[in-house]
Amino acid sequence: MHTSAVDPLVVAQVIHDVLDPFTSTVPLSIDYNNRLLLRGADLRPSAVVSKPRVDVGGNDMRLLYTLMLVDPDAPSPSHPTLREYLHWMVSDIPGTTGVSFGQELVVYERPEPRSGIHRMVFVLFQQLGRGTVFAPDMRHNFSCRSLARQYHLNIVAATYFNCQMEGGWGGRRFRPESSQGE
Repeated sequence: MHTSAVDPLVVAQVIHDVLDPFTSTVPLSIDYNNRLLLRGADLRPSAVVSKPRVDVGGNDMRLLYTLMLVDPDAPSPSHPTLREYLHWMVSDIPGTTGVSFGQELVVYERPEPRSGIHRMVFVLFQQLGRGTVFAPDMRHNFSCRSLARQYHLNIVAATYFNCQMEGGWGGRRFRPESSQGE
């Protein structure tokens, strides 16, 4: 059996919907409220109100990275017309440090899915040099692939968590969707 087939990023179709296959080369540690984020974890919106602490590994502070948090399932997994929605973007993060040492290009916007289970994907790219990555004009219909091509970025790490409405855990509930608040 091919090893990539059991990769959670493949199983969750993050590799396909958001990213092309890649080899992770830099450790990425993400903590929400002092709890380490495990790949594929289920987090409620109340647990992700504030931006997480993110540490980038590696052994060379001269290498710089860009971190993004995107939602490929916006506004709903069955109709992801806003794919990918950009929730956060930080560039110029030196290796061996954390996002607090980087430049926040797009301010953290907490995930608040209104319909279905959303995959919230963190992607870490190595960038060519300081000040070589710029914020997009809009958060919706963003594309990690396009940005990577535009700024010659290489994926070095990725992870994701699942998020849905506060009361949404414990199986799928089928209710007619109201058109209010859309």
